[in-house]
Amino acid sequence: MTIASTYPRTIDSGGGQRITILARRHDGAREWLDVENEIGPGAGPPMHLHPNQDESLTVVQGKLGYVIAGQEPRFAGVGEAVEFPRGVAHRFWNAGEDMLRCEGHISPPLGFEYFMTALYRSTAEHGGRRPGLFDLAFLLHHFESENAMVGLPAPLRRGLLPVLRTIGKLTGRYDKYRDAPLAGGT
Repeated sequence: MTIASTYPRTIDSGGGQRITILARRHDGAREWLDVENEIGPGAGPPMHLHPNQDESLTVVQGKLGYVIAGQEPRFAGVGEAVEFPRGVAHRFWNAGEDMLRCEGHISPPLGFEYFMTALYRSTAEHGGRRPGLFDLAFLLHHFESENAMVGLPAPLRRGLLPVLRTIGKLTGRYDKYRDAPLAGGT
C-alpha cells in the first residue's frame, strides 16, 4: 500500500470520519502533521494512546466530547483546544448533532499517516463501522509503539488478534503491507 506524499490528502473511513492531512512540517527541533478531522454525530475513535506522539485538536465546528482515562468526560466548543500528551489514554467523539470539524497536530508524525490510511481503508472495506480483524491485528502489532487501542477488550487484544496475525502471515494476507514503515515511522 503506497502512500501519496502530496497534500492536502483526505483519508475517509466510509463511516462518517475523515482526516485531511494538510501538511508535514518541521522547525528544526520538532516535526508534525497539520490535520483536519470531520466526525459525524456520535462517531469517534475508541480509547487509545500514542506512546510517542502528542495530539492536539481545536474545535472549528460542533461539539467535541472527550475523556482521558480515569477522568470524567469533558466537552469543548468552537475555538477551544484539547491536548492529549504522549502516553495518555484518551478518546474523543462528536458530542453534537451536526458534523464536528477540528484542526489539529500530531507530533512527531512517525507512521501516523500510513496507520490511519490503512485503518480507514480497511474500515471502508468493511462497511464503515470498524476495520477488518485481520487488518487490525497487523496494524496494531506493527504500529504498537505509536498507537495502542486500550479500549479493545483484553481477550481480543491478547488472544484473538495474535492468532489472526499468525494466520495472516501464513496465508499472505499481509503482502499488501510490504511497504509499511518500520515502527517509529522510519
